[in-house]
Amino acid sequence: MENLIIQLTGHLARRGVPADMAALSARAIGIVLLLFLAWAANFLAKRLILRAVLGIVRRTSVRWDDALVEAGVFARLSHVAPALVIRAFGEGALGDSPMAVRWVGNFVTVYLLVIALGVFNATLDAMRSLFERSKHGARMPMKGFMQAVKLAGFIVVGIYIVSVLFDKTPVYFLSSLGALTAVLLLIFKDAILGFVAGIQISVNQMVRVGDWIEVPKAKADGDVIDVSLTTVKIRNWDKTITTVPTYTLISDSFINWRGMQESGGRRIKRSLYIDMQTVRFADEAMLARWKKITLLQPYLERKETEMAAHNARSAGDPTVVGNRRNLTNLGTFRAYITAFLQAHPGINRKMTFLVRHLEPSDRGLPIQIYVFSADIVWANYEGIQADIFDHLLAMVPEFDLRVFQAPGGYDLQKLADVVRRGG
Repeated sequence: MENLIIQLTGHLARRGVPADMAALSARAIGIVLLLFLAWAANFLAKRLILRAVLGIVRRTSVRWDDALVEAGVFARLSHVAPALVIRAFGEGALGDSPMAVRWVGNFVTVYLLVIALGVFNATLDAMRSLFERSKHGARMPMKGFMQAVKLAGFIVVGIYIVSVLFDKTPVYFLSSLGALTAVLLLIFKDAILGFVAGIQISVNQMVRVGDWIEVPKAKADGDVIDVSLTTVKIRNWDKTITTVPTYTLISDSFINWRGMQESGGRRIKRSLYIDMQTVRFADEAMLARWKKITLLQPYLERKETEMAAHNARSAGDPTVVGNRRNLTNLGTFRAYITAFLQAHPGINRKMTFLVRHLEPSDRGLPIQIYVFSADIVWANYEGIQADIFDHLLAMVPEFDLRVFQAPGGYDLQKLADVVRRGG
């Protein structure tokens, strides 16, 4: 390039151009030619070399090269070509100006550092894409971790760029940065807390994309759609989106329903409140009626055998109720609930299964059903739960029991009508 400029300067001088003007003109033409060569190198890299690389990638059977193409790694690498051209011919085009040569060298170095940072970030995106497509990484929150690595890359490259521009070693700026640490911690306290929390969430897998979480403080309840370094996005059940700082998930409590989703069962925990005044021993008419219920037949046969053996050993007058064992309508109803739930196809019988009494209160005697559904889908779960209690509420009168219910307006109106008629 330098020889070309010298020849061009001599040619212009022979044409009668003044020596100073000839040298300046030749130098300007050299710079234009340098820019044209840089553009041509970029054009060839994108149109020929990059196309050839993409063609090879499409014909391979591996997936990692496709991920590199999708992330733009090769496209960003193509920008190295004009930088190499400027580095190779820039000194010759600028001539003997030390300052110009130094600034061009610094420009090329900064440009290459920026390209390297872009390639590094694109490679991280490709790695995250490959990991998220894998079986174990489909729901791992890698975005926040990758953002942390990218941030570290930005800091390192930024320090190198500043050191190149100011012609200082990176150690000089690192030592200066240490003196500003206290100020930076004070100014960027929230950002640093979010950064640390994002790393903790990613490493410990506290929250994954697709998890159903509840954050009472933020009034968020729904599926996680994005986990980044500083924020977690939650799509609520009403289709609104709540953005929660990651630090909130570390400093405050939240509920993650992932355990329920992975267990294969969803808890049903409800009670029927029985009016205690309707609890009594079973008589022959009740037993005859209950024996027609298929689900109760094994229970009644077993209990009759046990009670006959026990009563045969008991002393005292067998006609006195307190001297013998008897079935109660409440105990039989509880046995019916157990048999009904065990036969129900929507109940997961491998998980906790309880039908129990809770402490009586002024609202009656609670019979609590504590089981797990076999379907964790919300709509199906609610349907299973509703079907069970619809059936059980309808069966309560069959056992001569009554569900406790506080008096309502209709009850009070009926009472007033009775009083009025009696008066």
